[in-house]
Amino acid sequence: MAERFIGAGWSSESGSSWESYEVETSWCRIEVDPADGDTLLNGVVDPQRFEELAALLTRFGLRFSLELYDDDGELLREIEAGTP
Repeated sequence: MAERFIGAGWSSESGSSWESYEVETSWCRIEVDPADGDTLLNGVVDPQRFEELAALLTRFGLRFSLELYDDDGELLREIEAGTP
């Protein structure tokens, strides 16, 4: 997965656990953590580029659900997409 982000111009480094890693660009920083056959992504994204992150994950051919929260923890937007 990290190779896909790197190929899209992002940087990558080790994450907070043995199996996770962080990927980053100027508008987004997320931790990628493999979990029971799925991949958990969490982090910070520029709200104005939320759809751009979804488009990138779609180009990767991934099934995903993205949620965007405000500083008070209120859900602002959600996107679910990908191949079944």
